[in-house]
Amino acid sequence: MNALLFALESPTIIILVVAAIFLLFGGSKLPQLAKALGQSKKAFKEGMDEAERADDKKSDRAKLDSVDDEALFEEARRRAQQMRADGTKKIEQ
Repeated sequence: MNALLFALESPTIIILVVAAIFLLFGGSKLPQLAKALGQSKKAFKEGMDEAERADDKKSDRAKLDSVDDEALFEEARRRAQQMRADGTKKIEQ
């Protein structure tokens, strides 16, 4: 019976915890406590999102660092020539 009283799923323990919180903080402090808890949760989520974005930027930078500069310049030249050729075709038509 004692093990059942202190089980976390037990409604009795939940009621006792809520009653203890109500007695400790009082009715007037509970809304302020809930608001502070919500703001903390929001700030934590924003921090996690910011950390994910920073990790994404680092991984993007690592991808760019692995690209060979000469290959990149060669691709840019090829695309520029292709754009010039497409431009002259449009003018001729």
